[in-house]
Amino acid sequence: MIDFHCHLDLYPDPQAVVREADKAGIYVLSVTTTPKAWRGTSALAKGCARIRTALGLHPQLAHQRHQELALFEGLLPETHYVGEIGLDGAPGFREHATTQRRVFEAVLAMSAKQGGKVLSIHSRRTADEVLDSLRRQPDAGIPILHWFSGTKAQLLKAIDQGCWFSVGQPMTRSASGRTLLKYMPQDRILTETDGPFTEHRGRPLQPGDTVAMTAALAEMWGTTEKMVSDRLLDNLRRLSGSLPKVAESSSHAA
Repeated sequence: MIDFHCHLDLYPDPQAVVREADKAGIYVLSVTTTPKAWRGTSALAKGCARIRTALGLHPQLAHQRHQELALFEGLLPETHYVGEIGLDGAPGFREHATTQRRVFEAVLAMSAKQGGKVLSIHSRRTADEVLDSLRRQPDAGIPILHWFSGTKAQLLKAIDQGCWFSVGQPMTRSASGRTLLKYMPQDRILTETDGPFTEHRGRPLQPGDTVAMTAALAEMWGTTEKMVSDRLLDNLRRLSGSLPKVAESSSHAA
């Protein structure tokens, strides 16, 4: 199983979630929302070979935490993974669009300077703007659009630009989400939960819950869950293989 976008540090009992994921052998990308959270969140995964921690500065917090960009730059050499970053155009956040864009483009430039990173990107109501920023920084790394909710035309544009996608159960609950899933390239998809922000029957999703998304993809692709699992693991291995052989000492896939 793979959970390529999960906020491990934000669960009520992060250590319990980490223990369960590690015991189950789940590959997890643990994203952070601020640079100051990175060290503590990384410590949660100490000794867990399949958990990686991404360095983030969430767009919803950019106007409050933009002064942490210098810290972000200082920490960046320590990880191959960046996230959660991006832009958010929802009410309550779009008035901070200028600051969000400045932070996002600064992070992309830093990542490019470091030789490129794996980028877990938030693009709610800002798909065109996110894609434009990525086009201006082609060396920033491999963009993975988390919980993509743009239009079909924006999706096709993202595919053309080489984007990957991390997908979760909420996308299967609407006609628009299922349409987007149908058009995403199978060789550029990874599963995610976005836990603890997503729930099922009142319970926050945890990394092990990606099994439900694997089953949903199997039904959508007309194949078996085993075939989907193998495809997802192959995708993860290819993604890992694209990383520069620097910074992290482990050669595990996630």
